[in-house]
Amino acid sequence: MALSDSVTTCLSLPVHYLICKVGFEKKDTYDINNILSENGEVCWQAVTEHVFYLESDRSVDYIESIRSLGPVCESVYLHFKSLTKEQFVIQYALWFHWTNCTELFLEIFDVLQYTQTTGVALGLMKLTSCLERALGDVYLLIGKDCPFLLRDLLASEQLAVVFGQAVMNVLRVFIGSPYGLNLRNVLWHGFASPKEIPAKYCAMLLFLTAGLGQLLQTYLLQNKCILVHRPYVIFVSLEELDIFPDLNHEAVSIAEELVNLSSFVLKTMIPFWMAALTAFKQSRYADCVILLLPQLEVGLRLLFTTTNKCPNRLLTAEMLAKHLDNEELNQLPAVLEEPAMEFLWDFLNHQEGPRIRDRLSHGEINLEAFPREVANQIVAFAITLLCRFSDEDMFAFKEHMVIKPLMNCASCYCSRFHPVPRLKKQVLECMKSIHLWPELPTVPEERVQTIKGLEGNTEASTLIFMISEILSQLHQYIPQNCCSSDDPINNVLTERLLIELCDIRISTLYSPRPVLEILVVLRKISTRCHQVSEQVIASTELRYKQWMNKTLRSRQRHNYLRMLSSIKFLSPVLRLILVLMTVELVNIHLVCKKNPSDYQQYLKFLKSVLQYTENLVTYTSPEKNKWDETLELTNKTLIKIKRMSDRKLMLMQLTT
Repeated sequence: MALSDSVTTCLSLPVHYLICKVGFEKKDTYDINNILSENGEVCWQAVTEHVFYLESDRSVDYIESIRSLGPVCESVYLHFKSLTKEQFVIQYALWFHWTNCTELFLEIFDVLQYTQTTGVALGLMKLTSCLERALGDVYLLIGKDCPFLLRDLLASEQLAVVFGQAVMNVLRVFIGSPYGLNLRNVLWHGFASPKEIPAKYCAMLLFLTAGLGQLLQTYLLQNKCILVHRPYVIFVSLEELDIFPDLNHEAVSIAEELVNLSSFVLKTMIPFWMAALTAFKQSRYADCVILLLPQLEVGLRLLFTTTNKCPNRLLTAEMLAKHLDNEELNQLPAVLEEPAMEFLWDFLNHQEGPRIRDRLSHGEINLEAFPREVANQIVAFAITLLCRFSDEDMFAFKEHMVIKPLMNCASCYCSRFHPVPRLKKQVLECMKSIHLWPELPTVPEERVQTIKGLEGNTEASTLIFMISEILSQLHQYIPQNCCSSDDPINNVLTERLLIELCDIRISTLYSPRPVLEILVVLRKISTRCHQVSEQVIASTELRYKQWMNKTLRSRQRHNYLRMLSSIKFLSPVLRLILVLMTVELVNIHLVCKKNPSDYQQYLKFLKSVLQYTENLVTYTSPEKNKWDETLELTNKTLIKIKRMSDRKLMLMQLTT
């Protein structure tokens, strides 16, 4: 029998006991009027009396607190079920305004009126993320740099000042502490099945959120301050997230069939998968992704434990790590294969990627405006995993006309948000900018040549000679179709060459620290080169306009002509640096093979090139316009590059 069939819970025994048992041990009927005043305010003192503390260190006794709060939660749940929507809105809506998500909390009230278990779990995930975001806004009334982790936020002095420590301890019983119910983490990481989360805990958190709103209003009035909400994160450049074809109704229907057949899905979790696909069909894209991400994590944990033969790790596994706890190699990446691993790292982990789970679970995204494009990618990727990992024969599904394109896209995916592809994107954009220089408006060439000191410039000739020499040493690393003996500078240092080099696939998984250090420097160099190019373009256009309007003084005219002469030689130098960087990038795996002294010397060299580009930014700025100094500095840097190349200490030559 497949493991996906035999697993009945992903909760460890202690966690299962806390969530499913402890809060039901006391059978008392609790009077709601004990914690709710006649005017509708939460009586916090009565609530905090149910939090118990250990005698040893006065820390929260979570088991006793959960046991005592169990009947209170049940009372709140029954109270909400006794209210009409109109009564709930009148009594509580005002107290949710501080969250900036009033409508969401009103929707959760609707969920509590029914016994749909996936709805309760979804409501709790949305509630905890929005509550965390709102608490972070409150934290910033007093503190700076809001903690990233919910447990650190709830334990902060800043929130204790606003709400009181006893109130924060009540919250920590439900969320934020691994010793409490820890509802947020249990749900967001896919440990709980739909039937394992009692609705009364969702009701209690809804109630507590309203109570926090009442306490906050008092604090704001007393301290004469206003709560400011941080802006939501907006997904920009959605085209970069466009990997899979748009899913139609037929594709989603097939996905529903696959859920029931695939061994990637735990049988206890099938309702979550179905609810996610239903949400997608109903254009509830945030709900779809919130439901689906934890299930992807469950499926990957299941695959991890099967692949590494460690079924006991189903409750704890860190699936994407390179090594297991015993330092053995994690076999999951080999089974998933590099394209799938890169997709997961891109969408979930890389700092410049969308980091969808982080941003959703921490309340950073406006749920009502969640883009279909992002949900489409997650659902499509999930479908490919359902197809790939199954005990059943999935050939017919994989070859289906709406599924096959998804499988093809998944199999050839390359990272887009690791520093390697980000650098590729930077150098291509920079080269595009430099290629605009010849098209810039300019005065006749003979006017440039009449400037004293520029005619027969030996320094410029030296620059061209050195560039040609360096290019000849790069010959073996340049694709044959991009080589040219006829005017190599203009025919080799081209956008076409960079595109060819950037098309070479580079493994990005588990990049070692030296590689990441080098990438940081290379990206800074690329950024500075682009900045220089943009300054040259802006200055050239402005000076030409002033020249034509005859508004330049004599010295400015002279400087303008010097600039035109200088940029003719600066262009190939910048293009050479971009090509060198890209060749280095293609061979960056060699960085792990050199000894520490060679690595440090190479890194020092790169930093000297970075210093050169930083100085260029200054010299080519409209305020400085130091073109003679630019050529002099460029000459010195090319000598360094040539020297490094001669010594065979460039990255791609280290193993020759």
